[in-house]
Amino acid sequence: MLPFQKGVAQTTEQIAQAPGKKATGARLLVGGALSIGGDRVAEVYFTNGNTQSVKAGQGISFAVGGEFQLPKVEKLLLRATVGYKYVTTAAENAHIRLTRVPIDVTANWMVSNRIRIGAGLAMHRSIQFKADGIGEDMKFKGANGPIFEVAYRGVGLQYTAMKYTDQQNHSYAANSIGLAFTAVIPRR
Repeated sequence: MLPFQKGVAQTTEQIAQAPGKKATGARLLVGGALSIGGDRVAEVYFTNGNTQSVKAGQGISFAVGGEFQLPKVEKLLLRATVGYKYVTTAAENAHIRLTRVPIDVTANWMVSNRIRIGAGLAMHRSIQFKADGIGEDMKFKGANGPIFEVAYRGVGLQYTAMKYTDQQNHSYAANSIGLAFTAVIPRR
């Protein structure tokens, strides 16, 4: 039998989390965005006389990653996601599209329980324009640029500054502004 002083023994839960404090750590992060902007990568001409531009910053994206809250600085959140960004045209006889894999790493400050501001690095990889046999396909070099976000709860406004370079070394501004949606599991 081991001697214990009354009131000294604590459970691991009591040690790990002080009363009234929320648990900190890692959470699953899922999100998406609708973005506009950037230079025209291609122009699609339809038989009815209409045209449609495919722009470098434009698209819908889905992402998954993690949010990490630091125990000593509870208002600071580190977020990292990898996703898929896609834009297509209204063409019915061809699947014309611009695709890329965005990787975002940001530091975020919780101004209040509901308002978050963040900044970090956006990296786009596997950037490809596919014309589906109607025109020339294009590949772009991987691109990096700053990303900024301000959000209320899970809805935010995002700005990314970036430049794509194709295989002929032509540059296209891929700057975009978008409406972003995020959720963390479990909730904060």
